Amino acid sequence: MNILFFLTPKSEIAHIHEEDSIRQALEKMEYHKFSAVPILTRDGYYAGTITEGDLLWGIKNQFDLNLKEAEDIPVTRIRRRMDYLPVFAKSNMEDLIDRALNQNFVPVVDDRGLFIGIITRKDIIRYYAERGNGGGKTGAAKDAVKDMAE
Repeated sequence: MNILFFLTPKSEIAHIHEEDSIRQALEKMEYHKFSAVPILTRDGYYAGTITEGDLLWGIKNQFDLNLKEAEDIPVTRIRRRMDYLPVFAKSNMEDLIDRALNQNFVPVVDDRGLFIGIITRKDIIRYYAERGNGGGKTGAAKDAVKDMAE
């Protein structure tokens, strides 16, 4: 199966740019109710992922800030605990599943490294749940997790 079947395109994804401020990142995450968003360069390359935890600990430990001061600090100044590792659009399902086990979403880049979208763990599980049980929901989530772990 082609992993692009699961892709949510860049145009439909809340993301921030690497020069966006901490405040802009917080406001975008709050508005969309996301706990993590991809960081892109202005050229469209994937630069990493920022989480609520990264922002919280960065504000507490790196900067003694209030929200007004956060307008002047680019989000890239925040240390990130980890970046969500991307897959290439031509990757196989095993690579996708391996990443999805440890990340809420998997960034997808083209062969030039340009960000083209994400694949959420939820979409993968939903697909396996519906496929694994004739379209039904009973017990299928368990089968999906088993399939993902194999």
